[in-house]
Amino acid sequence: MSSVTTSPASTVVEPSESARPRAMTTWSTLAKARLSALVVFTTAAGYLVAPSADRGWEQFLGTVGGTALAAASAAILNQFAEIRRDAKMERTRNRPLPAGHVAPALALVVGLLAAYAGVSMVAFFGNLLASAMTLGTIAVYVLLYTPLKPRTTLNTLVGAVTGATPPMIGWAAATGALEPGAWVLGGILFVWQIPHFFALAWLYREDYRRGGFAMLPVLDEQGRITAETVLLTSLLLVPLSLLATMFGVAGWWYAAGSVVLGCWLCLQAWRFWRRRDDSTARAVFVGSIVYLPLLLVLLVIDRGAVTPLAAVRGGFTVETSGSAPLADSPSSLDPRAVERATRPRLDSSPR
Repeated sequence: MSSVTTSPASTVVEPSESARPRAMTTWSTLAKARLSALVVFTTAAGYLVAPSADRGWEQFLGTVGGTALAAASAAILNQFAEIRRDAKMERTRNRPLPAGHVAPALALVVGLLAAYAGVSMVAFFGNLLASAMTLGTIAVYVLLYTPLKPRTTLNTLVGAVTGATPPMIGWAAATGALEPGAWVLGGILFVWQIPHFFALAWLYREDYRRGGFAMLPVLDEQGRITAETVLLTSLLLVPLSLLATMFGVAGWWYAAGSVVLGCWLCLQAWRFWRRRDDSTARAVFVGSIVYLPLLLVLLVIDRGAVTPLAAVRGGFTVETSGSAPLADSPSSLDPRAVERATRPRLDSSPR
């Protein structure tokens, strides 16, 4: 009878190089890294287009980093609550929690810590308004949207609210207030999510049915209501995006680009309405993914131009050396003050 001897060193299992990427992939999947990246992108856009003179890299990076942690926490806590339903769906059964790659208790602790860290960062680098909105977004996503998913198709509207708040959080962090421009950005994100998600839900309607989720494409078996909703909300994006120009958030180049992008997305939605199948639904989904980043890039590049709304309100300034704009001064109501302010320009004019 022979025996095999092994050296002590052979009993020690060294971590392989591939173990680290697997761990990173596991946690990035648990945090829904791609969805969190969209949250970061929209938060950054809201911050950058907000009319604030007091902005710095520390505040910007702190706000964006805090919302990234908040988005990751919401994703982790959502998956913690849906382990059993995710295990029934082909698309989600291999996620870290239903697949057993991460212990549920550990995921819960990490999710709560990420929420605490994210809200605290936004409060420290931004302000209390942005921090309160961040906390409220996590709470609505986890405590309201998640429980509603198997109960009513209205869950999509509740989820769209949480997706609309990131640019508003960025705006609030930059300005300390929620001005009309912030609501316009939130409205665009809210409406955009309807065709985006319904196209995805149509593609995975059987999976959602297995999971017991009450999504509109699951209950609307013929897809008529789903396609109509996708088309109508896509059409609504065109005038809604133009409000950014009307309220001075962006200029005319953005307005032209938003119309082109909106009409292109509407064309995909119209094709889905005409022929309700997976190929046209996928075109809407891909189109929505292309539409939003391009729209926000245009918004950031062409922000803050002169707008028609300002002209309608009669906004104008009279430039004088060492004096404030006439329209902003209380003395502008005094005719003598107007004469003094405009006299240098009148004296230098040809006679």
